[in-house]
Order: sequence, then structure tokens, then C-alpha cells
Amino acid sequence: MNKTLKNGILGLACLFSFNALAENYTIGTGSQSGTYYPLGGILAKIWSENIDDFDMRAEVTAASVENTIKVAAKKQLAGIAMGNVVLQASEGVKPFPRKMDVAPLFALYPNVVQFIVPADSDIKSIKDLKGKKVSLGAPGSGTRVSSTNILAALGINDSDIEAQSLNYTATTNAIAAGQIDAGAIVGSVGVGAITELAFTNKIRILSFTAEELKAVSENNASYQSIDVPAESYKGVAAFSAPAVWNILVVNKNMDTDLAYQMTKVAFEHMDEINQVISVTKFTTIENMNKLEGVDLHPGSMKFFKEKMQ
Repeated sequence: MNKTLKNGILGLACLFSFNALAENYTIGTGSQSGTYYPLGGILAKIWSENIDDFDMRAEVTAASVENTIKVAAKKQLAGIAMGNVVLQASEGVKPFPRKMDVAPLFALYPNVVQFIVPADSDIKSIKDLKGKKVSLGAPGSGTRVSSTNILAALGINDSDIEAQSLNYTATTNAIAAGQIDAGAIVGSVGVGAITELAFTNKIRILSFTAEELKAVSENNASYQSIDVPAESYKGVAAFSAPAVWNILVVNKNMDTDLAYQMTKVAFEHMDEINQVISVTKFTTIENMNKLEGVDLHPGSMKFFKEKMQ
């Protein structure tokens, strides 16, 4: 066997040996038209490149509820989920059948509850949704949990509307086609699905009143009010809405050293992440512990305490 061929075979053997040793993981995200998927992708890339024997890929899922359940069942190493969903999981509150073994690794950025209607719609307020055909989000999504909870806090139940169960893309397509009267998307300001819809259709986003915002926060402390400036989407006026922080969730029994390493690597490369996902400007060490009611994972808490001393 000539020397060149022998070296090539040895090189391939080493490569396959390395791949066999590397742990393969997934991070649960959401639909490809939302923010979760590209964020999960860049996190997976950074961890894979900077943690030894670690290989991760982003997985398309139904988002918050599915991700939280899979993390608790150890079918995903990490997942992105809305804070209220993680809190409900840790407490064993519906839609979860029992307490889930989950913990925040760190908080990411706030999600805004955005009810979209055509610009010429006769729906002017949240209360006007009664009797209308409204998409509340895909089953198993944080949008579904949040929109349902928020409407219930304002005295509007599923029976008061013609509830539809559509994901981001299906919701905006249905609004554009006039198949539904309104649709909820709970995502970052500037989320792709709404941005794309606003470029091709004239839309409005319903603004919550001060009284409605107070009722929502009193019903669930995970929500805080946020004022979104005009032209955050093309042609859309300023609006006020409830917001909830997104959380990077892991199993609370995850290895402490791995959780510490994942947190440390993520924040060491946060500038790189910011260049891909602009809303991660909110992902700071100071904001790590934004979700009240659930303790950070011990590994990320170790990193937090080191940096905040």
C-alpha cells in the first residue's frame, strides 16, 4: 500500500473515531418562519464548535410545550420555550399532566403577544374578537398556551370565538386569504412571519388597554407590558401588549459541568449570536434569571454568580 493511500485511510479512521466519540444532541426550536429555529441553529453551531466531543443540531418542533416535554423526558438536551410554559411545567399545571423536571439555563428575550387583523377589519379591540374566527396557535405551541390564557384572563374563552389551531405560517396565510378574522402570534418584535405579511398586506396589531394589561399580569406574573413603536412592521401603528420572556430550558438533572460549559460558551460568543439574531441583545448575564418562580439550573447559576460578584 502506498504511503499516500495509507495516510488517507488513517485520516478517515481518526475522523470516524472522533465522530463515534462525540455526543449527538438536539435543541428543540419551533417553525422555520419564527425566531426559535435560527436561534437554535446558531446556538447549536457555537456549542458544537467550542465544546469538546459535542455535536448538536436544531430540530423543527411545535415549539414551547413540545420542547419542554422532550427536555423533561431527555429526548432533547435543550429547548427554547416561553417562560410561562416552563413555569407551568415546573408546577405541573395544564397543559402538563404532572410536574416536569425542567430548569432554565438562561433567559433569552421577551416575546410579545401579537393579535393580527386586516387593516380594514371591524375588530378594533381585544374584546371585539368575540364571535370571530381566530387562530390561537398550533397545538403544543407557546402561542396556543399564551393566547388562550390571556384571553381567559380577559373573560374570553374558546367557546366565545371560532378557535383555529394554526402555526405561524398558516396563520399569516389565512389572514392574507381572508380565511380567518384574526390570528395570534407570540414572538419577538419583528418576527419573520408578521414582517413578511406586512410587506404584502395591510394589517393592524391590536393594542391592549391599560386595564387589560393589568388584568393579564395579575392573572399570571410571567407577563409584563411592553410598548411597541410604530413601523416595527411596515405600516403598523404603535401598540401595547403583554410580553413574556423566552427561556432556554434544560432538564434540571443535566450534568452540572455541561450546563456551566454551555452557558459560558454561549455568553463568550454572544456578539456572534447577536449578529445573526438581533433580539438577543436582551440576552445578557444580568437578564439570565428573568423567570421568577423557577431556579436556574445549578450549572448556569454557578456561572451567573461568578459574573455578578
